[in-house]
Order: sequence, then C-alpha cells, then structure tokens
Amino acid sequence: MMGSPVDVIQSVRLDDENDMLILLDQTLLPNEKRFLELKEIKDIWDAIYFLKVRGAPAIGITAAYGVYLGTKQSEADNYDDLFADFTKVKDYLATSRPTAVNLFWALARMEARFKLEAGKSPEEVKAALKEESELIRDEDEQVCKSIGEYALSLLEPGWGILTHCNAGTIATAKYGTALAPIYLGQEKGYNFKVFADETRPLLQGARLTAWELQEAGVDVTLICDNMASIIMKEGKVQAVLVGCDRVASNGDSANKIGTSGVAILAKHYNIPFYVCAPLSTVDLECKTGDDIHIELRPSSEITSAWYEKPMAPKDVKTYNPAFDVTDHELITGIVTEKGIAYPPFSNSLAEMFKK
Repeated sequence: MMGSPVDVIQSVRLDDENDMLILLDQTLLPNEKRFLELKEIKDIWDAIYFLKVRGAPAIGITAAYGVYLGTKQSEADNYDDLFADFTKVKDYLATSRPTAVNLFWALARMEARFKLEAGKSPEEVKAALKEESELIRDEDEQVCKSIGEYALSLLEPGWGILTHCNAGTIATAKYGTALAPIYLGQEKGYNFKVFADETRPLLQGARLTAWELQEAGVDVTLICDNMASIIMKEGKVQAVLVGCDRVASNGDSANKIGTSGVAILAKHYNIPFYVCAPLSTVDLECKTGDDIHIELRPSSEITSAWYEKPMAPKDVKTYNPAFDVTDHELITGIVTEKGIAYPPFSNSLAEMFKK
C-alpha cells in the first residue's frame, strides 16, 4: 500500500509563483498518475470539460483558481478594466460544464469578492482573489471532514456500503463527500466492506473509486453497475452513499448517470440511501429536479472511448446523459456539513442554511 490518498494526493493545487494550476489528470487513472501544469485558461476549460478534473467540489476549486489566474494575467491598470477582463474569464469558464452547481457557485463567490474590493488597485484586487480561491479550497477540506463525521454516525462497523461514481478525495480538496465516512471509519477500525459500481460509461467507479480505496487499504469490491441488485438481495449492502452535483430545494438530486437506478433498488430492498452533499451543491433557487439541466456527452464515450476497437455498430444512434435525477422520495437523508437533512427536504434544507 502506498499510503492513503487522503494524505498524499492533492488533485487540485495552485502554483502561484509559476502562474499555473496543477491538476491530477483523472482520465489516466488507474494506469498512470500524471499531474498537469496548466497556465492557459483554455487548457483549464478543457480540463473541466474533458473530465481531467471532476467531482463537484474539485471543479469549483479549479474554477476559483482558474478565474484568479486568468485575472492575474490582465494588464489592466484600473479597477473597471480589470473587472471587464475578470468577467470574460469567468463567463468563459462557466461554459465548461452545465450541471455541477459548484462551478457557478465558486465563480459567483469570486465575483462577490472582486466587488468587495471596489476602488482598490489591480494588484490589491488580484491578491484578494488569490486569497478567496485558497479559502474556497481550505473550506472544502473542512466541509468534507464534517460531512464524513455526520455520515459516519449513520453507519455501523462491518457494514457493506455501496457507492456509485467517485465522490472521494480526488473529487474534492480532501476526504471526499460520500467516501469521507469510509476514510474516517477506516481510521476508527470500522472495517467497512465497500462495493464500488463501475459506473458506465466513464468508469469512475472502476478507475477512480476502486483505485483510491484500494490504495487506502479499504476492503473494496468492484462490481458492474447491473450487479447492484443481486448483492443487495444477498444482504451484502446495508447502506448506499453517493455524492451529488446539484440538489434542488425539494431534495431532488442530480448525480452521475445510474444513481437513480441504484436509489430505486435500495428502496425495493429497504436499504437506506444517503446523498452526501456540501451546502454549496444545494441550489435553493432550483425548485425540483425538472429544473436541472442535464449535460449530454459525446457518443464516443459509449461506443469507442474505452476500447481498442469500437464496441458498437458504426454511426449507431446514442443517448449519453452525464447525470440523472434521483427523486427526493427515494432519498433517506442528505448529509451536509451542517448536519443531516431529512424529509421533507424543502424544510430541512432551508434550515441548514440558517445554521
């Protein structure tokens, strides 16, 4: 074992001295651990769009660092011109992924900090943006640990835990969201047995979750997505933990495609289904899941991207939504850094923001 990824891997890091963003290229895992050194905003946009960085919190951190670095490159000599350059970078990065609310949350927070510095010199504003981007990263680490502690209170030693996609330390600043209680439980000797869905078509469960849990010494078993039902029926799963990219005010939750199917199965087998989501992922302006825009991805991800030869007929029609929405009625609880929200979520989630 190489040591826990919680301790040794930072998937997103700012190298301010060299004006670059350093990202772990998650598309190469588990076969290669390569860190990208990105200086151009287009390259940062590409990294978000092409999933070199993924996971809602990590996307938000990347966006914050990206808009800072883009603004740092500006040669504007006054506040208004600098704000114009900042806005161009912000709007451009906002087009990279439409569903993950953390992207827009982080960019909006950076804009709010910019406006707080009204009237100051460009250099002072740039320093403030750097500070804010680092705060976003540091706060995410604490948020994830808190989510992990609340989620761990719902679990018992020796339980079997099913996960979908990757909501681990490489998707956040540290710890992860849905995997945070796994790591904290590991430290306490809970000896969880984790079943990781492979998560078609991009295989985040196979490439990422299985990899980082195995690296951390967690008992992890990789299964195909269509095997979740049988292991639930066999009594091997006592809880389901998933991350989330956007939570509507009524509790409807958008997560990686296939999540809603897992929730339906868990309901059938009377297994608790928990969504682990920082409050930055909760969008109170979004009333229901019907209001969440679902990103459609290229057909190649289904037909050829992971194969030496195409595994589908040439030019066959495909439908490749990146996410689906799990109905709030299927969710046992939504675990946030401020506590656990239970139905009715329209009340409990709103209360979380008041704490």
